Amino acid sequence: MFMGEYQHTLDDKGRVTLPVKFRDELGPSFVMTRGLDTCLFVYPMSEWETLEAKLKRLPMTRADARAFVRFFFSGATVCEPDKQGRVLIPAGLRDYAKLDRDVVVLGVSNRVEIWSHVLWSSYAEEASQSFAEIAEKLVDLDL
Repeated sequence: MFMGEYQHTLDDKGRVTLPVKFRDELGPSFVMTRGLDTCLFVYPMSEWETLEAKLKRLPMTRADARAFVRFFFSGATVCEPDKQGRVLIPAGLRDYAKLDRDVVVLGVSNRVEIWSHVLWSSYAEEASQSFAEIAEKLVDLDL
């Protein structure tokens, strides 16, 4: 399980060093793709395969399902960290997530998220103001 928040920087080549805990759990290769909320999602291969199987079951007769699958898979790439634990984030994904030098790497249960520091700070500030409200709604879902 992935958890925690880590501050990192992108180098001049667009690489980020993932926390050792995350690298160990992600394994020798993993998938990075566009995420929701203008961040990147990073999945271990086993989680990616589970997600892929679920997405394959979406009805392709629905335009919204086709659009989501296209968006998700067209941005996906297999990544392998180098010996120093750095991972190259492709330019298209860096642009999508508005990544500059300062990034935040989050552990979010079954995946890792990579955020622009600026966007994460804004998102976290906004979400923290409604955290109690969100928690109340989720309790109603009987989780």
